[in-house]
Amino acid sequence: MIEGKAKFDGSVPVYYDRFFGPFCFEPYAVELARRITAEPGERVLELACGTGILTRRLRAVLPAGAQLVATDLSAPMLEHARAKLAGADVHWRTADAQSLPFKDGVFDAVVCQFGLMFLPDKPAGFREARRVLRPGGIFLASTWCAIDENPAARIVAETILRLVSDDPPRFHEIPHGFHDVAAIERMVREAGFHRVEVARVDLEGRAPSARHVATGFVRGTPLAAMLAERGIDHEGMIDAVARALYSGDDAIPYASLLSALVVTAS
Repeated sequence: MIEGKAKFDGSVPVYYDRFFGPFCFEPYAVELARRITAEPGERVLELACGTGILTRRLRAVLPAGAQLVATDLSAPMLEHARAKLAGADVHWRTADAQSLPFKDGVFDAVVCQFGLMFLPDKPAGFREARRVLRPGGIFLASTWCAIDENPAARIVAETILRLVSDDPPRFHEIPHGFHDVAAIERMVREAGFHRVEVARVDLEGRAPSARHVATGFVRGTPLAAMLAERGIDHEGMIDAVARALYSGDDAIPYASLLSALVVTAS
């Protein structure tokens, strides 16, 4: 699931969970969780669970007796999630969404929040989701809209490209590179789903400050390693990004538009 240098290891899981996730992912975790319905005894699979931001929301809405299996290819992210949600009724498994270690038709729902973009073979990911679902099971996923439609991410990318003119890191091209609605619909249908809906969902990301958001992007994503490899000081970049996000307005607390696509298929 991890493409190129997009690796979520080292200190990234801690910063991701504390700074990046609450701003970018928590709003959509609430949105996706509210769309899931399951009966006691049914099984839900989460792909690319990261540090468990959606996992926590799913477990809260699922009834007692419904089984939740949370997977991720990154062992450090999965271990952080497991430790954070210690005691929760969740089954944890390291797994590649492109080649799932489960039998055919064993899940009633498959959910993936902002993981599809990192799959080198995205059609394989959709096929695997269809394979492990029972007939009539639900697939629910989210992927970011273009970076120009996500102001905070755009400002971060522009600031880094401006300050690192020689071989700038272009991590933003991965999370914001999978937003062609027609292409997504085609892949989902070719994977064997019959009913497919791709809807744009705009929400608001909130954080205690612009610096909080800047810290999340710089230290809580694969940008941390990419900047370090280029000799770029993290704190200096956080200062610059925070100033760019501030834009002369009161940035305590900080809020910004988030735009994503939500895929529902069965």
